[in-house]
Amino acid sequence: MLQNAAGTQEFEAKFYGRGGEKLDLKNKEQTDEVLKALDGKEYVVTSIKKGIKKKSAPPPFTTSYLQQAAASALGFTAKRTMLVAQQLYEGVEIGESGPVGLVTYIRTDSTRVSDEALAAVREHILKTYGPEYLPEKPNTFKKSQKAQDAHEAIRPSHMELTPESLKNALSKDQYRLYKLIYSRFVASQMAPSVSETMSVTIEAGDCTFKATGSHLIFKGYTASFSAEDDNDKDSILPPLKEGEVCPLKSLIPKQNFTQPPSRYTEATLVRALEEKGIGRPSTYAPIISTIQERRYVEKEGKALKPTELGIIVNNMMKQKFPDIVDVEFTADLESKLDDIESGDQEWKKLLRDFYGPFQQTREEAEKSLERVELPEKESDVVCEKCGRTMVYKDGRFGPFLACPGYPECRNTKPVVKYIDTPCPKCGRRIVEKRSVKTRKTFYGCEGYPGCDFVSWDMPIAEKCEACGSMMVLHRLSGGSSFKKCSNPDCVKNQKRKADGSGE
Repeated sequence: MLQNAAGTQEFEAKFYGRGGEKLDLKNKEQTDEVLKALDGKEYVVTSIKKGIKKKSAPPPFTTSYLQQAAASALGFTAKRTMLVAQQLYEGVEIGESGPVGLVTYIRTDSTRVSDEALAAVREHILKTYGPEYLPEKPNTFKKSQKAQDAHEAIRPSHMELTPESLKNALSKDQYRLYKLIYSRFVASQMAPSVSETMSVTIEAGDCTFKATGSHLIFKGYTASFSAEDDNDKDSILPPLKEGEVCPLKSLIPKQNFTQPPSRYTEATLVRALEEKGIGRPSTYAPIISTIQERRYVEKEGKALKPTELGIIVNNMMKQKFPDIVDVEFTADLESKLDDIESGDQEWKKLLRDFYGPFQQTREEAEKSLERVELPEKESDVVCEKCGRTMVYKDGRFGPFLACPGYPECRNTKPVVKYIDTPCPKCGRRIVEKRSVKTRKTFYGCEGYPGCDFVSWDMPIAEKCEACGSMMVLHRLSGGSSFKKCSNPDCVKNQKRKADGSGE
């Protein structure tokens, strides 16, 4: 961390190399050698480069882009995104107009837009943002080689129906997703954003450091839509001059190691499915739902983690059906089906070539495969019917406790998770439960039905400063949460609703 000569602003410069050559520090010995070479040296600015960076508008949404953006911006699962998008496509009641379809077809891999829609959105940009935000010609986007291009991109059906004008007619989820689609479509036809960039080289002895900064000088398309991972955020360097000596504030010998790839989230899995040609826009959400419903993967935060069952099934399938359990299989088959459509391949021959070897492989697998039992994990719960120690089993609705003496003893119990907060009504323990109908988590007293305490929000061991009631942790759809009083009549809750910071 360095400081400008005037001492008014600190900034970060990263080690680049030694003797004019780039050098990656791979171990502690190399790092210590550089630290020794820097001891007592002055940090002098040797070059400053300024420039202008333009960033073009993103394309309008395809199905995969929509699912990825809704996951990162709204915290929606792929299934939830497609459910809400279907509602917008089928139509929503808008006053006396009746049901109106608000978006175009939602299962598409194309970024193509009709001439009529282009004219409407360009008129909207001109009126709303001004002529400087409107490109001379409509923006066009490169077509993916794998795209079927059967439908337009996902866009608003009527540009005059802005998200704000429909806020009272839409549900919360519908409004948020419609706003995302609307703003992205508008942004796709706007001028590029423009940033002023600055790159500084700093020498200390024979060691070289570099610092970069940027400042957004024209919003462009970001006036309508800016993604969370957008790199146009300001990182401003102080005014520097060549030859200026920058005092050292701190030197951080940080060593970076190669990290393993992170687990897939729903958004990154959708991106991978699209890149590898696995499935089509209509199948991304069902694929992700199916592997979770069959308990092949489970969610750990936002990450998708393979379960023990998923690993066993995957290994078994890879061993017995290596040609099918291959990331290239689906893309290759899609290509052959396209050849059938164009008349370059005969469909009966394709089926014969596939089904003959597949049938033989299946028959061999049926003979050699044995029933696999998942290893049982012992609990500390004793079966009250036979005295054995119960084990954890995995069922349709999640884990449960079962007696290992089956079939002689058929005793089962739900896995109970307790919250470290006493029931505010009777003082007994609070249990985390799951609704049979909605599969949503809720919290209730272990003394039910004698005690009827229940809460959708997780109770916490804090009391409200205003009324003394129990505080709860309210989770939002995007994954974030905030503390609030469990008493709906509390003055704090009334204030939160009044200023719009609550639900």
